[in-house]
Amino acid sequence: MRNYADELKNRIRFIQDMLRDAHADGIVFGNSGGKDSALVGILCKLACSNTVGIMMPCESKRNFGSDMDDGGELARQFSIENRTVDLTAQKLAAVEALSGVTKLNQQALTNINPRLRMITVYAVAAAENRLVAGTGNRSERYMGYFTKWGDGAFDFNPIADLTVTEIYEFLRYLNAPASIIEKAPSAGLFEGQTDEQEMGVTYAAIDRYLETGEATDHDRAIIERYHARSEHKRHMPATYEG
Repeated sequence: MRNYADELKNRIRFIQDMLRDAHADGIVFGNSGGKDSALVGILCKLACSNTVGIMMPCESKRNFGSDMDDGGELARQFSIENRTVDLTAQKLAAVEALSGVTKLNQQALTNINPRLRMITVYAVAAAENRLVAGTGNRSERYMGYFTKWGDGAFDFNPIADLTVTEIYEFLRYLNAPASIIEKAPSAGLFEGQTDEQEMGVTYAAIDRYLETGEATDHDRAIIERYHARSEHKRHMPATYEG
């Protein structure tokens, strides 16, 4: 287990360095009510009093229910300014506009949500001279379990090196709300969706593979398939050099 007292000091220093170098006045992050955004929100608030979380529900009942409740509890406990933008109308407008030029499959539809959320947080950042904090962890990055130019976009990320197991350890160290720690991880992209069910492998298995290289044949096949097909997400786009 990491020394989370030292981790806390080092990550606060990292965030403060990012703000200083960018001449930014504050931080904005997407407050989803989930584990990763909770840890990022806590770290950013401890590093910078001018930190704001944006809750961005879109369509799903969970977005408007437990996610909003948990995001609100986090904001109250750690005195984080919290704002809400309902993106349902924007999602419906985007789908309607796109229906005239293509037939959207499920992947295209679910990717709209995180991209609308990133439009929102970057608009707030531009309007208020803030940096956008990323909320992706090491396990999800390895699996490519994020949306390119959606939740994969950020100005800095203070938790990118942490596995999901370590995210939970850190949250317990910081005494984060139990409701966030105990609920099944989900991007809330559609009704009943959970991360582990969608991927077909548990985060515990992913983290064990990352830390030791060990996995069952079933889990290894899934992990390596996800990693291989998402390689393009972990690199800047190719450019012609001439």
